[in-house]
Amino acid sequence: MKANLFIVEDEMPIVTLLKYNLEKEGHKVNYALNGEDAIRSIKDQNPDLILLDWMLPDISGIEVCRNLKRINLLKNIPIIMLTAKGEEEDKLKGFKTGADDYVTKPFSQKELIARVNALLKRAKPNAVEDVVIFEDLKVDRAQKRVFRGEKEVELGPTEFKLIDFLIKNPKRVYSREQLLNNVWGDNVYVESRTIDVHIRRVRKAINIDGKKDLIRTVRSSGYSLDG
Repeated sequence: MKANLFIVEDEMPIVTLLKYNLEKEGHKVNYALNGEDAIRSIKDQNPDLILLDWMLPDISGIEVCRNLKRINLLKNIPIIMLTAKGEEEDKLKGFKTGADDYVTKPFSQKELIARVNALLKRAKPNAVEDVVIFEDLKVDRAQKRVFRGEKEVELGPTEFKLIDFLIKNPKRVYSREQLLNNVWGDNVYVESRTIDVHIRRVRKAINIDGKKDLIRTVRSSGYSLDG
């Protein structure tokens, strides 16, 4: 998994095609078919990047973008507008609302993927790099290995996904629900307290040889990777 992406698009064939091609690139993809559902889901999932259609059946993509940019925890998520509107005035309106890029329909899948990856590298480098380092903790995604200093840390598959997600945004506090949605997925039923069990396992594994605790517990809020 390279990055968590969210598609807001009311035409299911387009969603299916985008999802297929982006998942082939290693990204995790969720979607909503209208603006109201999108805003609710994005608040829970905190994706790395949003692909947002201009024309939606309830509220417009511009209004969705405007709403998201008003929320402190979401305002820095990169947004690519997808639209049949190709006029310069429309593009300027999108950019003024807070969109980071603009792709006019019909578009090339290869071009869109290139723009997604380029924007992720600029805005969220930790979401796409193969090797990510926070203090003396290193996550090697290509080899699925974790190191604390020079010593390799043994983690199970779920614990690896958990630390890999946390290291994307160090110091950012995630609720249990956000961790469940992003690590386990929306369609998997897991008790929220299961997070506590896996966090304890990760903490025990990475805090070796008397090293300081890199996982911070925030009472009533959740967890973060923090020095």
